[in-house]
Amino acid sequence: MSIVRWTPRSAMSDFYSEMDRLFDSFFGSKDQEEVAMAAFTPPVDIDEREKEYQISVELPGLKKEDIKLSVKDNMLVISGEKKQEKKVDEKNYHRVERIFGSFQRSFRLPDHVDQNGIAAEFKDGVLVLNLPKLKEALPKQIEVSIK
Repeated sequence: MSIVRWTPRSAMSDFYSEMDRLFDSFFGSKDQEEVAMAAFTPPVDIDEREKEYQISVELPGLKKEDIKLSVKDNMLVISGEKKQEKKVDEKNYHRVERIFGSFQRSFRLPDHVDQNGIAAEFKDGVLVLNLPKLKEALPKQIEVSIK
């Protein structure tokens, strides 16, 4: 066993480090907060069906008026802004994790999508876009005769 010299300065440094770790585990570290506040990017599911593509976008807390859709040069652009509630001085927040701000998602459309037939529905915080395929792109069933 070796003898280690005790110094009050190192003991206080260890104490401060342990207290920082304790507070970070309870309130979250600043690094986690900075990553969480970096950007609001809504998650998207894209599903190909026989006659159409379906895009579902999660947009909780938004209203229909907050969302903009546009199609230009085979690019579908979904954009909008999730606005933060007015901060009330009487509230004593300990942690704010909800993300606010502008967002934009862009998707290149396949050539066989009927851009004039795109339909959108927004319900319960989920935007669902139906992108119909052109009739020429739909699978055709032909009968093959066997000789």
